[in-house]
Amino acid sequence: MSISADPPSLIKYPSRFPIKVMGAKVDGFVDAVTSIAKHFDPAFDVGSVELRDSKAGNYLGITITINATSREQLDELYRTLSTHPMVKIVL
Repeated sequence: MSISADPPSLIKYPSRFPIKVMGAKVDGFVDAVTSIAKHFDPAFDVGSVELRDSKAGNYLGITITINATSREQLDELYRTLSTHPMVKIVL
């Protein structure tokens, strides 16, 4: 019996891929997230960023849409965002 290490991806590459990032609403948060996005997608368009305040205004939701080129790229992007000290959640 052979077990595959990685199941086949359900995403067709390349494709536009939205990622939601949540964190405290503090100075530099948006810049930090967009800087990471540009690192993984040099053609990333900062103008495509969507921002949404939490109900109480303490947190900020940021939606970035990158050009995903591989599963490895997405995995590393999620890892980088998730370990950033300003980021609380990545979806």
